[in-house]
Amino acid sequence: MTETQSGQAYVIWGRRPVMEALESGRDFNRVVVARGGADPRIVAMARKLRVPVAEVERAALDRIVREAGGGTHQGVAAYVSPINYVELDDLVRRARDAGEELFVSVLDGIEDPQNLGSIIRTADAAGAHGVVIPSRRGSQVSPAVAAASAGAAAYTPVARVTNLTRGIEQLKQAGAWVVGTAPDADRSLFEADLTGPIAVVVGNEGKGMSRLVGEACDFTVSIPMAGRVGSLNAGVAWAVTAFEIVRQRAANQAQLADGRQLPEPRP
Repeated sequence: MTETQSGQAYVIWGRRPVMEALESGRDFNRVVVARGGADPRIVAMARKLRVPVAEVERAALDRIVREAGGGTHQGVAAYVSPINYVELDDLVRRARDAGEELFVSVLDGIEDPQNLGSIIRTADAAGAHGVVIPSRRGSQVSPAVAAASAGAAAYTPVARVTNLTRGIEQLKQAGAWVVGTAPDADRSLFEADLTGPIAVVVGNEGKGMSRLVGEACDFTVSIPMAGRVGSLNAGVAWAVTAFEIVRQRAANQAQLADGRQLPEPRP
C-alpha cells in the first residue's frame, strides 16, 4: 500500500524532485524507476538510504504518474509520506534561530498548483523562511505542487492556517510588516521600504486579495507595468516582489558595512 493524501496515492515524479526529497530525509515508501532508463544516482541514493527500488516497464510508470495527476516523469517516481505542515510559530522561530529578520509569503486563495509550486520554489531561492496558506479556499501541497517546485517543497516550510486574517495579525505581533500586492496600489514596489521583518501577501489569480485580507495589510504595493497587460501571474508577481526585498536588504547591509546611516524606518 502507498502513503495517501486526501484519499489519493501521494506520488512525486521527476529526477530532481525525487532526488531532492531523498536528500531532505523525507520518509519514503518506495522509488519506482523505468526499466533500462533509471538515473543511477537516484538508485544509488535510494539504496544507500535503504529505500526499496522497484524497476517497472515505462508503460507502468506512465500509468502511476498519470493516475496521480502528473505529467513528464523522466523515468522515476516515488511514493512518499505526505508533507508535514508546520505552525505559523515555526516560521517565526526559524527566522529567530537563524538570527534573521522574518520573511514569509502569505497566499490568499492561490488555486493553481503550478503557481503554488512556483511560489514555493521562489521562496526557497530568495531565502524566505516559509509560505503561509489557508487550510481551505486554495491549493494544498500536492504531488503536482511538489513537482512544480522543482524539489523546493522538500526544504521550504509551509504553514497552514484556518483563518488568514488572524494569521496576519499573528505575524504582526511577531514584528512583521505585512505588505499586500495589488495592481491598483498607489505605491510602487520599487518606491516602498521593504526592509525589516516582512510578510508579503499574494492574492488569488483572478480576484486578488479578499477584502478582509487587504484591510489587514499595513500597506499595498503595485508592480509598474509598461505593456498592455494589466497584471502578472501570481507566481511571477511574488518572484519580482521577493527579489526586490532581497535587493533592498542587501543594499542596507552594504550601507551598514560602509558605516553609512540607514534611511529612516517606514512610517
